[in-house]
Amino acid sequence: MEMTREAVSDAERAAVRECAEEVLRRLAGEHAVLREDQWRAIEALVIDRRRVLCVQRTGWGKSAVYFVATALLRDGMTAEPGDPPAGPTVIVSPLLALMRNQVEAAARAGIRARTINSANLDEWSEITEEIRNGTVDVLLISPERLNNPDFRDNVLPGLAAGTGLLVVDEAHCVSDWGHDFRPDYRRLRTFLAGLPGRTPVLATTATANARVTADVADQLGDALVLRGTLDRDSLRLAVLELPDPSHRLAWLADHLDRLPGSGIVYTLTVAAATETAKFLRSRGFPVASYTGQVEDADRRAAEQDLMDNKIKALVATSALGMGFDKPDLGFVVHLGAPPSPIAYYQQVGRAGRAVEHAEVVLLPGAEDAAIWRYFASLAFPPEEQVRAVLNALSPERPLSTPALEPIVDLRRARLELMLKVLDVDGAVHRTRGGWLSTGEPWTYDTARLRRVAEARSAEQQTMIDYAQTSTCRMEFLRRCLDDPEAKPCGRCDTCTEPIFDAEVSSESLAAANVFLGHPGIDIAPKKLWPSGMPTVGVELKGKIGPADQIRPGRAVGRLSDQGWGSRLRPLVAPDSPDGPLSDELAGAVVEVLKSWAHGDNAWEQRPAAVVAVGSNRRPELVESIAARIATVGRLPMLGTLTSTHIGDNEPRGNSAQRVLALHNAFTIPPAIIEALADLDGPVLLVDDLVDSGWTMAIAGRALRRAGAQGVLPLALAVSG
Repeated sequence: MEMTREAVSDAERAAVRECAEEVLRRLAGEHAVLREDQWRAIEALVIDRRRVLCVQRTGWGKSAVYFVATALLRDGMTAEPGDPPAGPTVIVSPLLALMRNQVEAAARAGIRARTINSANLDEWSEITEEIRNGTVDVLLISPERLNNPDFRDNVLPGLAAGTGLLVVDEAHCVSDWGHDFRPDYRRLRTFLAGLPGRTPVLATTATANARVTADVADQLGDALVLRGTLDRDSLRLAVLELPDPSHRLAWLADHLDRLPGSGIVYTLTVAAATETAKFLRSRGFPVASYTGQVEDADRRAAEQDLMDNKIKALVATSALGMGFDKPDLGFVVHLGAPPSPIAYYQQVGRAGRAVEHAEVVLLPGAEDAAIWRYFASLAFPPEEQVRAVLNALSPERPLSTPALEPIVDLRRARLELMLKVLDVDGAVHRTRGGWLSTGEPWTYDTARLRRVAEARSAEQQTMIDYAQTSTCRMEFLRRCLDDPEAKPCGRCDTCTEPIFDAEVSSESLAAANVFLGHPGIDIAPKKLWPSGMPTVGVELKGKIGPADQIRPGRAVGRLSDQGWGSRLRPLVAPDSPDGPLSDELAGAVVEVLKSWAHGDNAWEQRPAAVVAVGSNRRPELVESIAARIATVGRLPMLGTLTSTHIGDNEPRGNSAQRVLALHNAFTIPPAIIEALADLDGPVLLVDDLVDSGWTMAIAGRALRRAGAQGVLPLALAVSG
């Protein structure tokens, strides 16, 4: 049936709707019926060839819209005379988990879907050929692909010209007002500009307030906005205030079996996810951890185990925040609050999509605000750092990200994010060898960045208010998302009697205290010098030679640990006063040394002496640690290395900057050099905090060159 947009009768629209309902039944079951707004979106895309923004709750059926629209467009039933066959639908999707779910869902509707992402590089050529041959109905790509030089230059132009439908999933990522802004999404402007005039575009999200909705709609152009109620009548929300991490772990151990079905336990950090999963397994629960540091194959296996209900829970970071589709997920528990109620709504929206009710429990922690501040510190850098990068780049000779690190004091991830923003703004261009300057003028938008930072701060306070509110929790979240239909839900712990209390068993609490109270983590030695050091006059490159190497070391704990982190953070915070080591921490240091001597990965040779790293910020603390170890271990205290670098204990932005600052900073006093000549064994090198690891590496190198047989690093804390 051929029809023109100008002359589509009601009968013809009804015929298209019947075909759409048939595709939906193949996708979702014989009793499935299109919601009215689903049909409005499909009608606008397929018949009117418009741009549409769907802001609808998780589980509403946004993916059904684009799969049904794809099937109709590929069938050509709404094509105008002379139109070529519709090309594949291109879905820009943020996470591999979502891609895998979507490929499986498409197959149920007879739609052939393929993905191009970092995990299937060996399939790219085959998939590209299938696209040319017209055998791919849906292509899922990550936003990062849009600026991969090969993909951008060789695949994207043809893809944009032949796309039948563009879908932007999790479209709130387009807006820097959104809780999960990703600069790669801004490249969609270029993609949109390359689309033929009648190409329909669909943007979808479950988590956009009015400001983000307006921003995304503005970037789409003339868009039909379909915004529905955000109530989730299957979710029962609750908040429990527990005194510390041990109580939160104990509560989980006591209540996990009471939570319905299988679910997700979210944490704010990788360390917390790893620890929590390990503790729950020690209490007999089948769980798996899911973080950005878990190998892709292991993440896939964990996802499948949860889908098949082989495990009770995934213990996950926000790596599982978007794109995981398990309709019968029975619960979501948060150990620590996300920094935004909008992000929280999105994560809890994973649960209760195809079950009568699901439990949602927030267990906020006193340390949440410190973690929020850390992640906020990774925002767009100050103007002087941005200008330093722009000044270093030329239009002719590209510089890689590692080559830029000795020039600007930014960690790799933050530097790359900044470069992506500059690329989107047209100030730099990514090419095969790295980054080039375009020479285009660029303005640092101080006012907008300040407004975004203020919005982030306000979101954090709102999350605190959510935990403390005495009003309906679902209504609170819906108002945060500017849902005009927000009203009391009648289900949450403020609307009705709470189901859960804060009591924990003495047995579980004791187990949690023992688990979190055990000190000791490994410190891996540095093995390679940072790239690009010779360009800034430091002749260090390649592998660190055996004669300069230090050995693996130990620390009491990480600052992000649930157990020791809360005790270590106040001690090594930038504004903490200096002072001697407490008896509690001295006992922990002794426990670390005992396990190091006799446990797994024990040292090969007992240390023969102790040396302290010179500290300008906390000299009394560092020297008291070294002195206590020397006394307990009956070892000679050789003294303290002197440092000429005033900021020697300050975390640096990246490894190159840290090495640049420290490579000649340490002086070995003559008395230590003389004592090293008589030692038969390694030196225990003591510091308070290991951040990048380069202080230990360079101070240890200096000791090795002064005659130390080996260097064993020991610290109170490791950052991160």
